Amino acid sequence: MKLLKNTLWGRSSGVKTGLVGSLAAVLMVLSLSGCGSTPEDEFGGMAPDKLYADAKEEAADGNYENAIKRLEKVEARASGTMLAQQAQLDLAYAYYKTGEKAQALAKLERFIRLHPTSPAVDYAIYLQGLVNFNDDLGLFGRVARQDLAERDQQAARDAYESFKQLSTRFPTSKYAADAKLRMNYIVNSLASGEVHVARYYLRRGAYLAAANRAQQALTDYRSSPAIEEALFIMVRAYDQLGLIPLRDDAERVLKQSFPNSPYLIGGVKAADKPWWQLW
Repeated sequence: MKLLKNTLWGRSSGVKTGLVGSLAAVLMVLSLSGCGSTPEDEFGGMAPDKLYADAKEEAADGNYENAIKRLEKVEARASGTMLAQQAQLDLAYAYYKTGEKAQALAKLERFIRLHPTSPAVDYAIYLQGLVNFNDDLGLFGRVARQDLAERDQQAARDAYESFKQLSTRFPTSKYAADAKLRMNYIVNSLASGEVHVARYYLRRGAYLAAANRAQQALTDYRSSPAIEEALFIMVRAYDQLGLIPLRDDAERVLKQSFPNSPYLIGGVKAADKPWWQLW
């Protein structure tokens, strides 16, 4: 009996030992998995104002990725405060500088929607235009090399609308003067794009399409210097189409508006060069 008791006790003890070991292993796995699911916050315990100061230093050094990490924390921790609003604007700028256009625009749209009376709304609208503003748009060398018939200029139009809104709503804003300069730049760039497309059609014998595109440029961008070439394209296209009255009208406007135009002197050869190329 003693032997039996000892045997049974030994078996029971073994089972208990196995259960304890299994339980310990499970607890260890759960503990490890818990650590993996909640990564340590590298900015834990830091006050929002300290985080913001660090973010500004990172941005000043050009480390926008590091600035973004800190500004995102500031926006979350200081929610509902002026500091959070400032962090939103700085975040939009940092996204813009890192090429995250969609995120920058989303942040600005949200700021303008939630804080319409903020003293920084003019800056938000200006930055919105700046994000869409394409520094390469209208650069003559780039236009000469690229077929604008396949180029999307919607971003430039969006930028123009933002700058226009800024100039209209906040005419005394310190950003208004620069916005107006950029508006003029965009208009000339869009006009040159339309004329480039018209020239593209003209050279390929699509005379009706060339005339229509040149007419569109004349209608939308009447004050742009690109209109000079647009008028001459209309003269050539209408001549090829046999629309003599329309040709004569376009030529008359060209002579009145640009009496010294090289297109009037060079004739057909002048049409082989864009309006800005003088050599």
